[in-house]
Amino acid sequence: MMAMDFDQLLVRFFGTDDIASLAPEQLAMGIERLRLQFGLERDGGRRFALWCLAYMLGAAPDLDVAFSDGDDRDAARDFMETIDREIDEDD
Repeated sequence: MMAMDFDQLLVRFFGTDDIASLAPEQLAMGIERLRLQFGLERDGGRRFALWCLAYMLGAAPDLDVAFSDGDDRDAARDFMETIDREIDEDD
């Protein structure tokens, strides 16, 4: 399995690794490309990475829709809790 680097994902779907610089329509188009690729992706690791990026952008599908495997849903919940805890600590 090929590793997915966060910056590479940003460049792939948004054309830049500086997502804060994007206009709202560029962000929306990148999110749409991300959702499309998530729906097409069959590799579990890459699919999880795409879901994580979508979650951080507020665009992830619900866990029950995204992952049929319970272990994957649990890993996604762990990721969500970690990200949410980090955000709360930064506030």
